[in-house]
Amino acid sequence: MERAAMSNHLEKGLFSNLRSDIPSGLVVFLVALPLCLGIALASGAPLFSGLITGFVGGIVVASVSKSALSVSGPAAGLTAIVLAALEDLGRFEIFLLAVVLAGMIQIALGFLKAGLIGNFFPSSVIRGMLAAIGLILILKQIPHAFGYDAAPEGELSFVQPDGRNTFSGIFYALNYISLGSLIISSVSLFLLIFWESSWIQKKQSLKLIPAPLIVVLLAIGMNEIFRTGFPELVITAEHLVSLPVADDLVSFISFFTAPDFSQILNPEVYVVAVTIAIVASLETLLSIDAIDKLDPYKRITPLNRELKAQGLGNLIAGMLGGLPLTSVIVRSSANVSSGGKTKVSAIFHGILLLLTVAFVPNLLNLIPLSALAAILLMIGYKLTKPVLFIEAYKKGYDQLLPFVITILAILFSNLLVGILIGIVVGLFFVLRTNFHQAVFTVHDNGNYLIKLTKDVSFLNKAVLRKTLESIPNNSYVIIDGSRSTFIDNDIVETLEDFVSTSQNRNITVELKQSVAAAHPLFKGYNT
Repeated sequence: MERAAMSNHLEKGLFSNLRSDIPSGLVVFLVALPLCLGIALASGAPLFSGLITGFVGGIVVASVSKSALSVSGPAAGLTAIVLAALEDLGRFEIFLLAVVLAGMIQIALGFLKAGLIGNFFPSSVIRGMLAAIGLILILKQIPHAFGYDAAPEGELSFVQPDGRNTFSGIFYALNYISLGSLIISSVSLFLLIFWESSWIQKKQSLKLIPAPLIVVLLAIGMNEIFRTGFPELVITAEHLVSLPVADDLVSFISFFTAPDFSQILNPEVYVVAVTIAIVASLETLLSIDAIDKLDPYKRITPLNRELKAQGLGNLIAGMLGGLPLTSVIVRSSANVSSGGKTKVSAIFHGILLLLTVAFVPNLLNLIPLSALAAILLMIGYKLTKPVLFIEAYKKGYDQLLPFVITILAILFSNLLVGILIGIVVGLFFVLRTNFHQAVFTVHDNGNYLIKLTKDVSFLNKAVLRKTLESIPNNSYVIIDGSRSTFIDNDIVETLEDFVSTSQNRNITVELKQSVAAAHPLFKGYNT
């Protein structure tokens, strides 16, 4: 009750939580900035297209969405699709038309209430996805912390664009350690850990200052000190944030690109649009489910409304020259871990992206990537804490196995493939559990009670037959389906066959009946 009351208070007073949402929005901005650029680079698209998607996801989607903590932007899971689409369609402007159409399809899916799909993802798989993202963040950011930035930020696949994989990339980076970058990432990580200490948490004045902001300012200052007194430690331009710089407003506007509507009848455009709409919608629904689980106030996001918001975001992003967007785990979890309470934090991060790219790109281009790597390392740790594995173990192997398999599948493939594998495994265990729970058996000295639960489908036929076959001769059996709301015909036939042949084994069978029973086999007065 207390948590629900707090949730209602948060929703009624969005701007009453600025003390939490503004610092959180700043942290999300610092996390999103390199990811927007890195995903655009990995997708083979103009760098500015990733930034467009970043501020559209922050300003437009967050404003329309009912999610309190989700942050949308360009997604690593779509990079392979974007790369292939750009090659197939030939020009970026034609691809933008596909993004616009994908947005329209998502809006239609929202009105068709397709968000219902999001309710069928096993919770063990969602937890595995979060832990996997955290683990991948740690592994992928280690090279950046060393000062080796060959792989673009935001690249989460096991096989990297440079031909190496997640693990070989770390060992290869050891040959290219930049001492200046390593010093900055180490100091930054120490500061982030220290900021979580109880001593800092007791200081209200310090607690209000987001640690990532101090990390970024300190990193810029350290590099300037290196420049003046220790030139061998200076972090060069290729290891700093790299934003496109506009000389004036006219050149800034020229960074935006309009879609080519002359290709509206091109069938290849619709193939790409449908692909983007389906994949982006699935990734969004997964992310929303995961973020709702991380929300300390346990608010539930309306999924159909979210599809409409995402569709509007993709429509506008495509019109302006941006990449397709989804709700993104990394940004959203950064929002949660930094104390965001309402969607104001996501909107503020979008506004920051737009304003800084437009007016102060040179300042942002002073930020070392190794400092941002430290921030992402900390976020990764929070997503994959050891306690999560301990909790999964305590819940039993039917929860542990989908959890672990999802992590391994994502780690050694990519987010989408890994999630699909995890869902298949998770659903297997869900069905397996339901098989055993749908038919409940109790026996004592030759007396058996077989109770059918609420829903008994044909999938439970094998378990029921095995149960009936195991009953020894000369037994007394009561079959109770009086409270079942659905019994499949295959189940009914199996029961009728058992009743008709029971006399051959000297088994007495009683069907427990009730006037309230839903199925005719069990309806009536028990005699």
